Amino acid sequence: MGQFTKKEKTFLKKLNTPSKVQDFLNELRFNFEKKGETCKSPMFTLRNRKAHCLEGALLGAYILSLHGFPPLILHLKATREDYDHVITLFKINNLWGALSKTNHAVLRYREPVYKNIRELVMSYFHEYFLNNGKKTLRKYSKLLNLNTFEKNWATMEGDLWGIDAELDKIKHYDIIPKSHIKKLRKADKVEIEAGKVVEFRISGIILLISLFPPKADQPRAEIKIIWNIYLFWAEYYWEVTL
Repeated sequence: MGQFTKKEKTFLKKLNTPSKVQDFLNELRFNFEKKGETCKSPMFTLRNRKAHCLEGALLGAYILSLHGFPPLILHLKATREDYDHVITLFKINNLWGALSKTNHAVLRYREPVYKNIRELVMSYFHEYFLNNGKKTLRKYSKLLNLNTFEKNWATMEGDLWGIDAELDKIKHYDIIPKSHIKKLRKADKVEIEAGKVVEFRISGIILLISLFPPKADQPRAEIKIIWNIYLFWAEYYWEVTL
């Protein structure tokens, strides 16, 4: 069974406030799951230095648990044509806040200023829309305390699909009455354009090929080697978005 190294433990202890944890999550590259779907444990997310929203939520919840917070995550459920989102909740002085790992300029960290969970969730409603302006957030889950899972969930080597499945099964609450859905106003054009801003967009492969293109007369074997080198560097220094 894997364990965090002494160096990793020392590093995580320094992330002793929600703000510091969020700053660290922001530094992680976004996991586009190019090699298939993943749900890595906090230990492997930390070592891979990349995460999607659920992996970021799990890592954030684990780090907060080292500093006295219960490891709580919450599922934001969207319509079928949009992506769901998962956030880490924390409470300070009876007010709720949230950590969030996302590739977008919206759906991000929430300051602990919300009186209850629904109030916090509703702060995401107007940001949750498609490129055609349709608002898609429909439900939010009951809080899931990760302490209810196996003690080694934070260091497991396999994917944590059990937690993912539990988020789907746990009780969810409607955000708006069904009768209101057809009456929802679409997001404005300026909001849609702002919503297209992302952190990780540059393709490392495209950049490398443009800077160092293979020569037309190079043998196939050499081109294959060069291509593999491009993939290697794109994986570790840029997020591949092709």
